[in-house]
Amino acid sequence: MRDLFLAIIRKSSANMSNWLFLAGLLLIFFGIIVNLGFRWPVLPGDILIQREKFTFYFPVVSSILISIIITAIVNLIKK
Repeated sequence: MRDLFLAIIRKSSANMSNWLFLAGLLLIFFGIIVNLGFRWPVLPGDILIQREKFTFYFPVVSSILISIIITAIVNLIKK
């Protein structure tokens, strides 16, 4: 029983390290894109408040859209 438990832990930790590595690569990729000046469009439903010396932007719809896209990609990879 102990050997089975250790095998499961080793397999899941190796899988987790692969996912963390992939997440790190994606963060680097998106960081480079943002630094190159890519601006995400303000979609209808996003909250944008602009004042004289203050700007607040909360991308509600953009976050939902990104979540749907990432979920679809992960589900395609899993199958």
